[in-house]
Amino acid sequence: MPPAIALTRSIPMKLKSLADLQQLLPGAPQSPRPAVKGGHDGKGKTVRLSLDTKGRKGKSVTLVSGLQHNPTTMKDIARRLKEVCGTGGTVKEGNIELQGDQRVRAAAVLREMNYVVA
Repeated sequence: MPPAIALTRSIPMKLKSLADLQQLLPGAPQSPRPAVKGGHDGKGKTVRLSLDTKGRKGKSVTLVSGLQHNPTTMKDIARRLKEVCGTGGTVKEGNIELQGDQRVRAAAVLREMNYVVA
């Protein structure tokens, strides 16, 4: 019979990634693929961020324009922006629309993805 393992209850911890779980369980097998953050390289292209309220009943929307990508890549970039900003959004007419004033957060994420924000 294996020796009893004493489990202690401590402050609950919220795991943010698989790496956090692996720190708690050092005997666990390693992940076969590295985690990719962002996953897209802007190659120094310039994008514009603007705040728009026209035709939206006073509600503000952050527009990301100047991205010249196929629809799948645009959706991936929009998904990443929505995740980091914690808001909804969509891809319309070659622009990414994020609900609310998300210019600061979106600019930080786009810079991480190697875009030049104007």
